[in-house]
Amino acid sequence: MQEQLPHLLAIAILTLVAVTMGLVMVRLKQPPMVGYILAGVLLGPTVVGFVPRAEAVPLLAELGVLFLLFLVGMEISLKAFIADLKPAALTVLGQLVLAIGAMLLFAAVLGWTLQQALLLAFVVTMSSTAVALKILEDIGELRSELGRIVVAVMIAQDIAIVPMLIMANSWGSGISFEPSTLVTVALAVGGLALFIGVLGPRGKLHFPGEVHIMGRIEMVTLTALAVCCTAATVSGVLGFSPAYGAFLAGLFVGKTTLRSEAINAMEPIQGVLMVLFFVAIGLLLDVDFIIANIWLVVLFVLGVLIVKSLANIIILRMVGLSWTDAYQAGLIIGQIGEFSFVLAAVGLANGVLDSNGYKLAISVIVLSLLLSPIWMSAVKRVHDASQLGMESLRLALVQAYSGEVDELTRAQVAMARGFKYTRRAIGHPKLVQRYASRAIEARRQRVRAAKAEAERAAKAEAERVAKAATATSADQRTMQVGSTVSEEDEKRRKSQQQRQPG
Repeated sequence: MQEQLPHLLAIAILTLVAVTMGLVMVRLKQPPMVGYILAGVLLGPTVVGFVPRAEAVPLLAELGVLFLLFLVGMEISLKAFIADLKPAALTVLGQLVLAIGAMLLFAAVLGWTLQQALLLAFVVTMSSTAVALKILEDIGELRSELGRIVVAVMIAQDIAIVPMLIMANSWGSGISFEPSTLVTVALAVGGLALFIGVLGPRGKLHFPGEVHIMGRIEMVTLTALAVCCTAATVSGVLGFSPAYGAFLAGLFVGKTTLRSEAINAMEPIQGVLMVLFFVAIGLLLDVDFIIANIWLVVLFVLGVLIVKSLANIIILRMVGLSWTDAYQAGLIIGQIGEFSFVLAAVGLANGVLDSNGYKLAISVIVLSLLLSPIWMSAVKRVHDASQLGMESLRLALVQAYSGEVDELTRAQVAMARGFKYTRRAIGHPKLVQRYASRAIEARRQRVRAAKAEAERAAKAEAERVAKAATATSADQRTMQVGSTVSEEDEKRRKSQQQRQPG
């Protein structure tokens, strides 16, 4: 046991740093996955060097995405997926066409070969299934209409990775397009259509041996793992993506009586693997290369996030989504995906990319994954703030981040009591305080206006009720007076009749 202590120490430090960074991101109102990636960067070989470079990243990426797609397949509605499959396929086709066009322009300017341009177009086209679904889960949209279209796009991309890998593997000595590529794509699409067509109309299916499996958590977990891994392996042996097989397995289990227990059993395993995957992504980042090529890396990362997000929004709007859904979905899938690591590795192995080209691709992929949740959060906040009638982008930014600016101001005051140079380090506290106070005052005015409106409505309602009560009382008094007068008339008439002579 003593010889295992270094490994236990490494696991303990890795998990503690990941949890700490995740909590910091939650405190800053950012997705925790950003903290997991930063934990990997911090512990990686180019910063602290506590963890050596992760050679198991492809395996972690594969396992994490396999179980993620297996879960998505179990939870998805087949009817909704069929409805979203056509716009998803058109979206991926549009992404690929635009990416190839953009990379051919770069190739003409930078002197890239056709192989490099096409490979980088494939890399840029792919979005991260893990990040996209995690963002959907964090914002509570995983099972909404927005979540369904994003999942459909991810599945369409996972199908598209099959011909991409086949073509990339054939580029060792030049560009070649084998007829088998078209056959593979046709079989993948046809198999998915047949699978959904057979399962869709059916009700719940009885899982084989369910009597001996259900109610036993270890048996449910092992059965789900066996089905997922077996389907992924068969899919890979047949030339398809393993993720494609895992998704089909999830669709099958989702139509059986084992669905609920399998979902509950697989979620913890998938969650741990996804955390390890994000940490391993951070371990891949070569900080020294980024520092040496900072402007080139920044240009590519911002270009990917901005241009790809805008292109996604336009394409999704063209295939029939509303502006709101297209806007959110376009931002969610605006990063580069985990399968792009595999494409870049294939390019390096075949000589399509040299060492620097591979490092650039890895840097752009990792940073786009790291910045994607922050990018989406920032754009949504500024958009929401602009709807309040802010006069400038600066005020919109202050309004969007008024909570963070307020916390920064309070932290600055606290730090100034104990540290002599805090003001110099933070910058211009008066400017921050001025805009923070403006944002706070604007928010207070809105609250006061809402309270005043509520009070006016309550007062008007009270006056209406009082008037109604007054009118009712007046009517009752009138009826009582009328009744009294009628009684007196009746008595007077009887008295007169009695006085008359018989």
